[in-house]
Amino acid sequence: MNIAFFTDAYYPRINGVAVSVRSYATKLAEMGHSVCIVCCNYDDEEDKKDKKKKRSFLEDDKLHPNLKIYRISSINVFVSKEDKSAKLSAWHDVKHTMDAFKPDIVHINSEFMVGYFGLIYSRHRNIASVYTFHTLWEDYVDGYIKFMPVYPAKKIAKEFIKFYLKRANILIAPTVNIANVIKSYGIERDAKILPTGIPQALDVKKLNVRPLFFNQLHTLLPRVQKKHVLLYVGRVVKEKNLDFLFPVLAEVKTTFKDTVLVFVGGGPELDNLKEKAKKTGYARDIVFAGYRSREELAYFYSVTDVFVFPSKTETQGLVTLEAMMAGVPVVAIGERGTLDVMKGDNGGFMVKEDVNEFSQRVLDLLKDKELYAEKSQEAKKWASQWSLDTLTEKLVTYYEEALAIRKKR
Repeated sequence: MNIAFFTDAYYPRINGVAVSVRSYATKLAEMGHSVCIVCCNYDDEEDKKDKKKKRSFLEDDKLHPNLKIYRISSINVFVSKEDKSAKLSAWHDVKHTMDAFKPDIVHINSEFMVGYFGLIYSRHRNIASVYTFHTLWEDYVDGYIKFMPVYPAKKIAKEFIKFYLKRANILIAPTVNIANVIKSYGIERDAKILPTGIPQALDVKKLNVRPLFFNQLHTLLPRVQKKHVLLYVGRVVKEKNLDFLFPVLAEVKTTFKDTVLVFVGGGPELDNLKEKAKKTGYARDIVFAGYRSREELAYFYSVTDVFVFPSKTETQGLVTLEAMMAGVPVVAIGERGTLDVMKGDNGGFMVKEDVNEFSQRVLDLLKDKELYAEKSQEAKKWASQWSLDTLTEKLVTYYEEALAIRKKR
């Protein structure tokens, strides 16, 4: 099949949608399908150079020869410094480029201009369409659209989503929780449940990509050497509830003084979080490691004792699964995607938003070596359900179903 992924967020922009698209697109390419990712262009200089010419070409992606990238000329958006929006004027170029690619399936992964192009193109050319509802925008709009009261902003966000839910041939929800939201929007059709697949965990003993980083890890971050490490990985944004971890660290340190809290990732809230860390009295025990590649991240997991995840708005919680695959037990607040991923105390402990309960579960793991070993093995086994190989095969069956639906119509 020729498969076109339409997404408003893609690398170098890093979030759950970008990770999902790259993971599935790469695996589909490895399976022999021709894949094109249509996304925003994040290079402002390149956009200036191309202002007077069409960008009707596909870039080869280094991940696989069957994978192409088509970056649409884009502009900055005032609601987010990290994001871009495709230019409306690029529509004819998108249509021309897709006509050359000849997609059998259009897979829409976002709701803004690129996603809109994907839906309109599929309808113009009578091509089967699949839509994945990745982000529950109702939970995020108050952080982005600050000039509008919350209720109408949530209403607009809901209508954006419903526009795609009503028109795509197949609907995909990453979790049961999101599938239930779709029902609550008045959509009669059932959504297919398909979480983002997780590649097999990287074994640091076999890695030779960045041995220098591994050798210098404690040199670069001397505060983690011979310490109990609590690790958070992900975007540093307000809705992740990250300052909740500061009193957790304080509580854990009353029993284990040699404990450090490490944040891996970047985002618009990073400077604010650093300022809050300075006011805790434990600034020397809070480490900000910045963004790291997947290979480097494997090394962080190898020195981590407990993965801590305080987010209450997560759609899936992919990083919790990555930590589990590496054998790191998780302590997380049991809301949204975490509920669907952990389904209780699988691979660690799922707790309420309560500092004492959260801290106690971390301490339980640090105190009891037998419990820790049990939860470590449980984590690996539990996370294996999210194998990228298995879930991509399931995605292909959804594409085939979408093709059959379109053929009937």
